[in-house]
Amino acid sequence: MSKEHHVAEYGSARPRKRWGRRLLITFLVLLVLLAVALVVGDRVAASYAERTIADRVAEQVANQKATAERPDVTVEGTPFLTQVVAGDYQEIKILLKNFSAPDQTGNMIKMPTLDIRAQDVDAPLNTLRTGTGDIVAGTVTGTGTIEYPDLATLIDQDGLTLGEKDGKLVGSAPIQAVGQTFQVTGTADLAVADGVVQVRFSDVTAAGLPDIPLVNNLVDNYVKQLAYNLDVPALPLNLKVQKVEPRPEGLVVTTGAENVPLNSGGL
Repeated sequence: MSKEHHVAEYGSARPRKRWGRRLLITFLVLLVLLAVALVVGDRVAASYAERTIADRVAEQVANQKATAERPDVTVEGTPFLTQVVAGDYQEIKILLKNFSAPDQTGNMIKMPTLDIRAQDVDAPLNTLRTGTGDIVAGTVTGTGTIEYPDLATLIDQDGLTLGEKDGKLVGSAPIQAVGQTFQVTGTADLAVADGVVQVRFSDVTAAGLPDIPLVNNLVDNYVKQLAYNLDVPALPLNLKVQKVEPRPEGLVVTTGAENVPLNSGGL
């Protein structure tokens, strides 16, 4: 083989190699653009679902004569479109800020934040497409806090202050006896019955309070006045009170429901 022929073959191979490299780069760029488009499309679909759920929750809050800021909804799990196709959603978070609703007596029950989680949501694709059939959340839980000043206002006894100590709800209030003012303190027992939180004080003591029948009867009568039934108002998604727990920030109310229809009264 001549030197000239060898050089010609070598020189013609380099452009083909460069063209192959460019083709590979172009292919990778297209893959990246496709991935970005899928992510953007997935996020757009999720955002639409979140806005729709927020609209439905806001509508139910208004129908219950309650008020709150616009619901902040997040559909958990990625990719979203995969969940749509499967008809099974991992978790839907619904955050209601400044929630306030009237109880049966007209008193306003306030919660700075009502945190709702709907899990194991079954939403068949055909139901979403046709609008017929049921969309059901297997479990729904909600957590809200009633701050102690608001709870004291509901109990409506002059000078009453509430707080938490060692995991217990404690109260303190002034009482008049034998011409003097004494500061009495007591611990409350909490129970939940038919969605009503029962607050009952006991073990009421006061430094320097005379231990005589007249004063003891006065204290007993005052303790009875502190008894209160906290009737938690209707909550979104058919949530019912399950337990209450005193914490430093307030009385934490835990609610729950099972097999909640999201497209026929649940939302």
